[in-house]
Amino acid sequence: MDVPEPQGMGAGFEAVKQYNRRFQVMLDRTTPHTLRRWGATAGLFVLFFIRILWAQAYYIVCYALGIYLLNLFLAFLQPKFDPSLAADLAEAEVEEGAPGLPTSMPSSSSPGPGGGPSNYGEMQDGEFRPFIRRLPEFKFWYAATKAIVLSTVATAFPFFDIPVFWPILLVYFIVLFVITMRRQIGHMRKYKYLPFDIGRKSTYGNGGGLGGLGTGSSANR
Repeated sequence: MDVPEPQGMGAGFEAVKQYNRRFQVMLDRTTPHTLRRWGATAGLFVLFFIRILWAQAYYIVCYALGIYLLNLFLAFLQPKFDPSLAADLAEAEVEEGAPGLPTSMPSSSSPGPGGGPSNYGEMQDGEFRPFIRRLPEFKFWYAATKAIVLSTVATAFPFFDIPVFWPILLVYFIVLFVITMRRQIGHMRKYKYLPFDIGRKSTYGNGGGLGGLGTGSSANR
């Protein structure tokens, strides 16, 4: 026998659904306004930083936010499909091939994940393959904005103020940032892709380094 749902609970669920729909509509309307979105997020980050300086506390919250934003930024820079995995797959298929097969494959025909062609902005059969991000720009912005807002709210609760020596956290963050960015730039140079639009789109792999490379269009939301 089905138990009837209380009328008040059903109204509450309906109110939550209606709020979620309205919130999603607001998000959809902000999608084309990239500069305004990031400007508002930058303003929220400045307010958070002023809060940290004013309170002279909550350094662990600031450090956690910095680490999280760094991870988001790295995911934003990385392609959706790792080219190193595609290269390893191509080498494995060549090594396991029958005798008499060629020992190498042209870079333009190297398979991507799942056996398809790699997707890193190269021209293939006259078609431009755009750069597809691991973390699209809109999701990057949304996650970063939520993290900044939650971090600001956390500064209102004293139990988040864990005593730490903030210069150590700052030095460690700088070292971590330099190491991770050097690794990412090395990955970009090795597999010849550039995750930013610089005014023109050209094929990947034709230049001798990042300076000779064009970019594909960023992935949409």
